Amino acid sequence: MEIVKRYRHVHEDVDRHGNPRIYFWRGKGHKRIRIRALPGTEAFDAAYAAALAQDTSTGACVAKQRIIQPGTFRWLCARYISECADFLRCTEETRRVRRRVIETMLLEPRKPGSTDLFADFPLNRLTAQAITILRDRKRTAPEAANTRLKALRQLFAWACSLPDSGMAFNPARDVKFFRTATEGHHTWTRDEVYQFIARHPLGTRAHLAMSIMLYTGVRISDLAQMGPQMLRDGWLYFIETKGRTRIVKPREILVLPILQEAIDAHTFGHLHFMVTAYGKPFSIKGLGQWFKDRCIEAGLPHCSAHGLRKAGATIATENGATEQELMAIFGWETSEQADGYTRKVNRRRLVARSIHKIRLDE
Repeated sequence: MEIVKRYRHVHEDVDRHGNPRIYFWRGKGHKRIRIRALPGTEAFDAAYAAALAQDTSTGACVAKQRIIQPGTFRWLCARYISECADFLRCTEETRRVRRRVIETMLLEPRKPGSTDLFADFPLNRLTAQAITILRDRKRTAPEAANTRLKALRQLFAWACSLPDSGMAFNPARDVKFFRTATEGHHTWTRDEVYQFIARHPLGTRAHLAMSIMLYTGVRISDLAQMGPQMLRDGWLYFIETKGRTRIVKPREILVLPILQEAIDAHTFGHLHFMVTAYGKPFSIKGLGQWFKDRCIEAGLPHCSAHGLRKAGATIATENGATEQELMAIFGWETSEQADGYTRKVNRRRLVARSIHKIRLDE
């Protein structure tokens, strides 16, 4: 079962009658725990969280599985994974990643070389100092450290709403994120777009994918769902998808002539613009990897699908788009994201207009 592979320490077995059985097993020296619920369901996630929080060691010093002590970090994490509505409404991939982040923190020693784990840390002693320690354990990988801190902020924000957690404030709230040196995904330049087109000209699927993302500003997750039936009267109508399945944002984008030309170069016999070599719709991950391969073919290994969205915002800003116009194009709810592009472009314009004032003759 493919979905089983997404859970760490979960294995599928077949009994002597040929019936599939699912177990939680950390490996040699640990007990196997049978999970009877179906993978991907809330019941399975709850059983998985409980198994994850248990000590399944079969060593002489641990004859039985450890009972989760109420009021500990392990107890709170198990409840969060099985009870928190915001967590359970996340996509399966988001839940999987966050479970892995939480599991890693549970197994962290309180001090280097210590056998005492953060899993058994009392909640009333989880101060900002303790959260800082967990963050700093990933200081060599700032993005991973920030991901860990983000998970902790959400975990403790939820814990504050529990009457039996004993937590009156969020200890992770005042711990700062690491500032990263990168601006994220590389923003395509105009020359890189032309280089991509030279390798993947009009009429190729790669050209169509690039055109849709560049001239509409949609994400790869949106492109994976799009099809010709969404085109009506020169507009593209779709439901934006990002992160959590509860986010439903109807969008409509005017189809530019250059994009219409790219679409008209193809004949579609299905409900998706982008399909595999076998005529099946791409998964989001599959489409992202496929497009990355096309970038590599064009000699652009540093470029990605998300970089096209950033390129579209940059080009629009350079051509005079306002913050409100950028928000309308890219579906942003606040001006903060648009402000990043307008501020950068305006700074460049100001430099070009005023650099000549650095002179010694006056």
